[in-house]
Amino acid sequence: MSTKIPVLIVGGGGCGLSAANFLADHGVDYLLVERHAGTSTIPKAHYLNQRTMAIYRQHGLDAQMIEQGAPLEKFGQIRWITTLSGEADMDARVVHEMEAFGGGSLRETYARAGALLPVKLPQHRLEPILREHAERRSPGAVRFRHEMKSFRDEGDRIVAQIFDATTGETSTVEAQYMIAADGGRGVGAAVGVQMHGRPSQLNVTTAYFTADLSPWWREGTLITHLLNPYNPEMSTNLIEMGPTWGKHCEEWVLHFPPGDPVQVDQTKVVPRIREVLGLPELVVDLHHVTNWTLESLMADRYRVGRVLLAGDAVHRQPPTVGLGLNTGIQDAHNLAWKLAAVLSGQADDSLLDTYEAERLPIGRQNVAWAVSAASHHQALLEAIGLGHRTPQHLRAANFDAYFDTSPMGETVRARAREMFATHRGGCQAHDMELGFSYEDGALTPDGTPEPARAPLRDVYHPVTRPGHVLPHAWIERDGKRLSTLDLPGPETTLVLITGPEGEAAWRRSAARTGQTFGVDIVVAGIGEGAEFADVEGRWAKLRQMSGTGAVLVRPDQHIAWRCPDLPDNPEEELSIAVAQVLPPALTPALT
Repeated sequence: MSTKIPVLIVGGGGCGLSAANFLADHGVDYLLVERHAGTSTIPKAHYLNQRTMAIYRQHGLDAQMIEQGAPLEKFGQIRWITTLSGEADMDARVVHEMEAFGGGSLRETYARAGALLPVKLPQHRLEPILREHAERRSPGAVRFRHEMKSFRDEGDRIVAQIFDATTGETSTVEAQYMIAADGGRGVGAAVGVQMHGRPSQLNVTTAYFTADLSPWWREGTLITHLLNPYNPEMSTNLIEMGPTWGKHCEEWVLHFPPGDPVQVDQTKVVPRIREVLGLPELVVDLHHVTNWTLESLMADRYRVGRVLLAGDAVHRQPPTVGLGLNTGIQDAHNLAWKLAAVLSGQADDSLLDTYEAERLPIGRQNVAWAVSAASHHQALLEAIGLGHRTPQHLRAANFDAYFDTSPMGETVRARAREMFATHRGGCQAHDMELGFSYEDGALTPDGTPEPARAPLRDVYHPVTRPGHVLPHAWIERDGKRLSTLDLPGPETTLVLITGPEGEAAWRRSAARTGQTFGVDIVVAGIGEGAEFADVEGRWAKLRQMSGTGAVLVRPDQHIAWRCPDLPDNPEEELSIAVAQVLPPALTPALT
């Protein structure tokens, strides 16, 4: 049997299933193959950041995630404690608490930055939602228990051999392009992609279990770091995994520290869980124990011929800051509209080269930031004498000093608070979520320098500079409230946002330019007297252009071009910008 399809997706995890939904919305047919029988049964990643939620909102995927996930008030804090309970002097002590990922006083700042707030939803609950939507949008296109055994790039197509584990049959698939979202399990190596960095930094054991912790659990915590005063091998962290959120959460994961003996003896896992938590009688139903390797790796290429790699196939990093899965989803988002443009004939194949030009630098930044945040957290704990590497004979004395009620104890805690505040680069990195930009790719730089960023990336400044994500502002038309981020979408090719004074001229130019290039350019005027009302006046403060200017926005909500004022020949300027975003096989005359 042989199947011909525009896009073959290899891998049915969060990245691959997201790509499937995005392609479907853009009207692109695909076939997704995944060797496993179903979606993940392990929680894995559990934080969907604000940029990712904006993407899922654009594709109508957000409602179930919000419904099933934890709202911000249920996870917007990080805690460092000794144990959950216990009778020893140092048990159940709170070392420090910190607002995180938009929680507490950060909520207002995050709410201003987007139409949706971040959501906590573990991967084993996210993937079924993505699969359900993909199967509904593209019946028969999502095939689990199907493994790609081999493939070759023949220059004008990919030819792959697909094994169906249910029937035992092998079929041939011919695709114009392949998205390798296989987690680095073979496609990258087969096409010569090399991963650079540290392939094996630490070995970690994760226990996934059910237990009733309601008598001791403090609601609103994303991660609880357990710092044992006596034994560094029992300093670990605990994370709730739903499906009920808060005090009555049923499922949990606990990450044991590197070097802990449970890595080689799983019979010790349940007793160690009880010991770490300070709950010797706790009833534990152990679901799964995973031994995994902490890596920090980056691919040297994202595209090789007709193979395009995404997600863990091109970047793998520590889970700190929650950038891993989010980066992969954003890879897929960047790639989907470009594949749609090329396959529909709107753009030349060279548009796909901009995928690597744009996403590889972001992947490199995110891997480096996650590594830095993880290292800093450990260094922070060591600096205050409570870390994993603190000599065992000093641990009890250091904890005694920390909780001492004397003036000197207050000094110790005050110094520690100053140091804990620097961890905001790991748990308040709002600018890492939203402030990244593409400096080269399917865009027209306007010559302005990249804005200065807060060193710890804890402050996000929205801008309309080309390459950046379109800033969020609430707008209204005919009584319906929208975000500016709702203007671009899968059903539109390009959106031209204008000021009220220049709206008419830009509409004429967009109509003629769109006709020349064979693309739809949707014009959205925002401001007094324009199509959309600027309901809070926020867009006028963020747009960084006059009332006659305009910004051109791509389907992935990134700004492609900015014109501060109405030029003498707006059609010519707009045409040049459109040709940069959607390079045609034969550039039309700009007349």
